[in-house]
Amino acid sequence: MKNLVRFDWAVKRLLRNKAGYVILEGFLSELLDDNIRIEQVLESEGNRETAENKTNIVDILVQNSKNEYIIIEVQNDYMQDYLLRMLYGTTKIISNNLIKGMSYDKIKKVISVNIVYFDLGQGEDYIYHGTTNYIGIHKKDILKLTVDEEKIYHTIDIAKIYPEYYIIRVNHFNDISIDTLDEWVNFFKNEEVKEDTKAKGLKEAIDELNIMKLNAQERNEYELYITEWRDNYGKMVGNYNKGKYEGEIEGEKKGEIREKIKMIRNMLNEGMSISLIAKIADVSEEYIKNLGL
Repeated sequence: MKNLVRFDWAVKRLLRNKAGYVILEGFLSELLDDNIRIEQVLESEGNRETAENKTNIVDILVQNSKNEYIIIEVQNDYMQDYLLRMLYGTTKIISNNLIKGMSYDKIKKVISVNIVYFDLGQGEDYIYHGTTNYIGIHKKDILKLTVDEEKIYHTIDIAKIYPEYYIIRVNHFNDISIDTLDEWVNFFKNEEVKEDTKAKGLKEAIDELNIMKLNAQERNEYELYITEWRDNYGKMVGNYNKGKYEGEIEGEKKGEIREKIKMIRNMLNEGMSISLIAKIADVSEEYIKNLGL
């Protein structure tokens, strides 16, 4: 089914009310391999649209039944320092909800879910999960909690205390779904959902995110959004290709220079005069002297 709205637009417009919770719950349940229940959708800075971020970053902050915060961000455009943005997002949520005088054991867990449509980092996979562990420098063992600490933190795993990060690199998905989480990634990439899907939340997405269900105003807003998204995507691809081409030309020039210097060095080692080398290499005698060979 191809007539579904893009997930990033749906997060902005359709999934912030209780009717949309089941869709978000389904996605998060598949990703986190847990039965996620959303208590409420909270506002965050990224929800305030500006001309710069209208089609760029979408973030939604939810609080689940475990009293954890989950940030969902969709990044369409290339952002060089996006990994630091992820860090900033989690630390800000923690600091904003740390009330003066509150004990540290009341700090809520934060999970950062990042759906990106550009090449973030290097790797063969399209879904990555990051946690914090402490590894012994000498023994290489993983530091564990004591029994008393497990009671304080309500977990047996230190990594569960700290923020967790998920990165879904949509463009690296090969369009072949081997499990229900892949079906979600396929939806992010192609706006398609199989009618017989078993993925949590996607059955509801087929109905709730159908373009044909939009009213006239919503459809106009969606069409404008898609136009702006395509324009931005075209610019991003154009700039990438231009930079790649210029980089290749620059690389070729550097390669030619390296070969010429190598040739000059070999001729000097053979005892040839600088004046003769300059003629053969088509450079000035001063250039050769400045090489310091």
